[in-house]
Amino acid sequence: MKKVSSALLSVYYKDGLEPIVRLLHEQGVTLYSTGGTQTFIEQLGIPVTAVEDLTGYPSIFGGRVKTLHPTVFGGILYRRNLPEDVAQAERHRIPAIDMVVVDLYPFEETVASGASAEDIIEKIDIGGISLIRAGAKNFADTLIVSSRNQYADVLQILTEKNGATNLDDRRRYAQEAFATTSHYDTAINTYFLGDSAPGDKNTSEGVVLRYGENPHQQATFHGDLDAMFDKLHGKELSFNNLVDVDACIQLIDEFDDSSAAFAIIKHTNACGVATAPTPKEAYLNALACDPVSAFGGVVVTNKPVDLETAEELNKLFMEILIAPDFAPEAQALLQSKKNRILLRRKPVTMPTKLVKTILNGILEQDKDNRTETGADFKVVTQKAPTESEVRALEFALKVCKHTKSNTIVLAKEGQLLASGVGQTSRVDALKQAIEKAHSFGFDLAGSVMASDAFFPFPDCVEIAGNAGITAVVQPGGSIRDQDSINYCDEHGLAMVTTGVRHFKH
Repeated sequence: MKKVSSALLSVYYKDGLEPIVRLLHEQGVTLYSTGGTQTFIEQLGIPVTAVEDLTGYPSIFGGRVKTLHPTVFGGILYRRNLPEDVAQAERHRIPAIDMVVVDLYPFEETVASGASAEDIIEKIDIGGISLIRAGAKNFADTLIVSSRNQYADVLQILTEKNGATNLDDRRRYAQEAFATTSHYDTAINTYFLGDSAPGDKNTSEGVVLRYGENPHQQATFHGDLDAMFDKLHGKELSFNNLVDVDACIQLIDEFDDSSAAFAIIKHTNACGVATAPTPKEAYLNALACDPVSAFGGVVVTNKPVDLETAEELNKLFMEILIAPDFAPEAQALLQSKKNRILLRRKPVTMPTKLVKTILNGILEQDKDNRTETGADFKVVTQKAPTESEVRALEFALKVCKHTKSNTIVLAKEGQLLASGVGQTSRVDALKQAIEKAHSFGFDLAGSVMASDAFFPFPDCVEIAGNAGITAVVQPGGSIRDQDSINYCDEHGLAMVTTGVRHFKH
């Protein structure tokens, strides 16, 4: 165990820093800082020593050289267990620095913004990346915090261990620090390569996974997960994790941010989806759809996770939770489960093509980017759906589009009730959905039904009508469409067609 007695803080992003600063101050830690971070700490009313006062040398060249000094790097790198290092530190009046909190200039964000070449070059961090490497190299003595994503975890460690860290803590943070510097340098390299950069950018060789879909299969991921997510906590993503995460992202992106949305995925199919005014309500409604299948699933939301929602989420065993952000106290609670993976999404442009190996070649197709709304609905029955039913049908279609064929989705406005998934018969898919909805206590009276393809016979609408379903959406196009329409007219159901099929194999 190593007690933190001094810390150097120099960060670009100040959000989430205050609790760290206050805890270190409460624990009697001497604080060193520079520039804007120093001003931030001083404005909190907490004493801090300027690095310039420590080194006796000012910040020069427009801030390009601030911390690059033997006193700073000596304090981080000298080995506390070597008498000769300790003696040199004392002779040169180099104080120990036990903890380094530093992040990097936003190089990738600056490139993405379309900034000038001059501005981009100025966002190549020199001092910060050097501090990270130094702190990581001497993890035997120094804790290196290289990302604001780690703040919640650091707070928990320093609180629980009364201001100390163990070797496992410091080694883990060193590994994450080197991952940060590796990604950063690769991004810079990619920028300088320009159009000559390889298609996979910094992942041309791929990331070797533990195994593939099954333990006897080898697997590699070719892509840039760091561009999509900040991994805040948990074990490494597996092949099956990645497949489910992709399914989560594809589905949740169907919902805008006008209301909170939650989806729970199991084997790429939704076992719970809901929208509601608050994240907590949306999550509980999604979970109610199938709390049995939700066990061990992957959960995604389009809203930041607050503490109230986290308290409910923490009751469920889940593999992965994906969100645009996490409140610090929510993140700390959710990290109480050692292996639970927490991913914070970043804005990124997704591919527009889908590629699949088949036989002795590959298939390539456009992504299914069509999502029909009420404006696309063609009412084909005497009875038109109500406004509420239209909204429910729109919701059901979003889920249906991302569910394995043959599929039937049953829903009400803002909540999935059940789905029949991957059946060879559409009738079987409907029966499966009805049985599942009843097993979890849902009354289907007044609910709606969506089908990924047309009804070749009227049996599906007959079964649906008997179950209490009142509105149906389907592509249409069967030579026997009229049989289904006639049944709906005779029994008071509303049916709309879209002219768009959504098979998913």
